Amino acid sequence: MASKIKVAAVQAEPVWNDLQGGVSKVISIVKDAAKSGANVIGFPEVFIPGYPWSIWTNGAVENAPFMNEYFQNSLERDSEEMERIKAAVREAGVFIVLGYSERYKGSLYIAQSFIDPTGNIVHHRRKIKPTHVERAYWGDGQADSLQTVTPSTFGNIGGMNCWEHTQPLLRYYEYSQNVDIHVAAWPCMWNVPGWTYHVSDEANTRFSQVMAMEGACFVLVCTQVQTKEGKARSHLPDFDWMKLPGGGFTVIYGPDGTALTGLLDPGVEGIVYADIDLKDRIKAKQNLDVVGHYSRPDLLSLQVTSEAAAAVHFK
Repeated sequence: MASKIKVAAVQAEPVWNDLQGGVSKVISIVKDAAKSGANVIGFPEVFIPGYPWSIWTNGAVENAPFMNEYFQNSLERDSEEMERIKAAVREAGVFIVLGYSERYKGSLYIAQSFIDPTGNIVHHRRKIKPTHVERAYWGDGQADSLQTVTPSTFGNIGGMNCWEHTQPLLRYYEYSQNVDIHVAAWPCMWNVPGWTYHVSDEANTRFSQVMAMEGACFVLVCTQVQTKEGKARSHLPDFDWMKLPGGGFTVIYGPDGTALTGLLDPGVEGIVYADIDLKDRIKAKQNLDVVGHYSRPDLLSLQVTSEAAAAVHFK
């Protein structure tokens, strides 16, 4: 395993409620990043078919037709559409962490698939607790989604969705999995007047930066962008705080929390890159290893459930 690799964090607008268009855009981004020499590519949360801000801004009955369309355009893990993505990853020879709304039977899940350079899904997980009104539309990930890290030829690669980064026990469990590179997948975010600061783009950037420092790992903050055209397609009302185009806050952090890239303009699509050396984690770990020399497991420890719950049991 080489210690020096190139990582890429995606900031882009989804193809709203368009499964086929979303798949094509993912493939295009994979090709572009690979041409630029990227080895590991991180995508935003539910990039297919986009984050439906309408669940926060519209009433449930009013929003029902849009969310029915959203369900139909969510991505199945085992599907022809996913096979197209896997083939593109295999051809590019990269590793990606893809965020998407996963359709499984009659339910949706906020999912991440980890696809390696052979084009295989080597790990798959679901957000363990959708946030606030998200719970009306997406189900919970089970114990198998507590594993957030998978080994690869480019190091141990982890991923979480949005406010999973606020969960200290989940973060701690990821650190115990010896994560080298973490994909922090986020939707569009703004600083909403009258709402709590901790849901703002600035605060969520800081949650991601804390992950880098606590875990002494590289963190790719991957975010969506919303345009005026996308706003109309997403059935969103007019808000002064929703600056368009905007919502992005993509950046890459090093294992001591240093920003390795500048922030992109929040309304611009792009890919940010960083040439990293995994050995830089060693220096950071010497100061701060929260599951090693800087822990007290005799006083404080974490209990983890390893068996996924099931709705039906056979005797």
